[in-house]
Amino acid sequence: MKLSKSKIIGLIALLAVVGVVCGTLVWRQSQPAPAEPTEQVSITGYLGGEKIGLFDDAKFKALAAKQGIAIDYRKAGSLAMMDADRKGMDYLFPSSRAAVEYGNAKGVKATQSDIVFNSPIVLYTHKAVADGLVNGGLMAKDDSGAYHMDMAKAVDAMVANTTWADVGYTAGYGQFRIDSTDPVKSNSGNEYAALLATVLNGGQPATVDSVARDGKTIASIFAKSGWMETSSEDSFNQFLTLGVGSKPMMVGYESQLLDLAVNQPDAFKQIKDDVVIVYPTPTVWSTHTLMALDEKGGTLLNLLKTPAVQKLAWERHGFRAANFAGTDSISRFGVPGTLDQIPAVSELPNNDAMQQLIATLQSTQ
Repeated sequence: MKLSKSKIIGLIALLAVVGVVCGTLVWRQSQPAPAEPTEQVSITGYLGGEKIGLFDDAKFKALAAKQGIAIDYRKAGSLAMMDADRKGMDYLFPSSRAAVEYGNAKGVKATQSDIVFNSPIVLYTHKAVADGLVNGGLMAKDDSGAYHMDMAKAVDAMVANTTWADVGYTAGYGQFRIDSTDPVKSNSGNEYAALLATVLNGGQPATVDSVARDGKTIASIFAKSGWMETSSEDSFNQFLTLGVGSKPMMVGYESQLLDLAVNQPDAFKQIKDDVVIVYPTPTVWSTHTLMALDEKGGTLLNLLKTPAVQKLAWERHGFRAANFAGTDSISRFGVPGTLDQIPAVSELPNNDAMQQLIATLQSTQ
């Protein structure tokens, strides 16, 4: 039978369609099956409050998710977490090696531990207070606009029960003091106690003997503050909320104001012309140390040490990397009076002296 030209064209078209369909089916069958969704491993532990902003950061969570992990936390002071129930916990993330040693003395044993971030201990105050204390001689303002507190003079003033008016802030009520977190529960308060002990020891790191000698004096300085928070985050928020009349000056981490500037720009704009960062002379470094309690905690430690997390922690939360080399200037945050390099730093007392200091302050509370 002779086919017409139109039927031949239609047959060719039909065969072409069948060929495409069959080829598509063969191609699909040759492709590997799509991977099953990977179930994320949950990692939970105790976290110092000043690092919550980082752990809640969507970018940090995304970096963790790429590694197949979801990170959860409970907030606790650096020393308090060493006494807390660790059942089901994969990590502890205190803010200093001193807290780690305190934990070791309590029987807390990590499978791995390492310093992840650094942050200098600073003071926060208000511009009216800062300018008053500059005039009174306790503080100085350098050519870059950064404020510095002479800690030897500050300690002398607190020991002598000097009033705010006597040190230059005439609107202040009561005795001059520097508020902090609880030194037997929270790291910033504990490191402030170590700094006081070192200043009272003539600028040399405190010893067991010097702590025994100066312990009551240190306790009397903390007594000026009355109630003390157990979280640096809570203490900083109270400082911002209650204002100069309630908390004229407090101990904190440099990272806290930098974090606020990046992540709460509207709030920072409101306080930018009032809140002042002050670098104590000398100060101490807070060494944020991740303690892995099991294999999952070790996975978190590895994540925190990656360049991507180190960069994120600095650029969005103000934590100086464990190795600060290669990061950009602190001017990126737009926070007045900050310093790239910390000029005067004291070493923390050794572990025996720190344990003696904690025990002395516990006994006086």
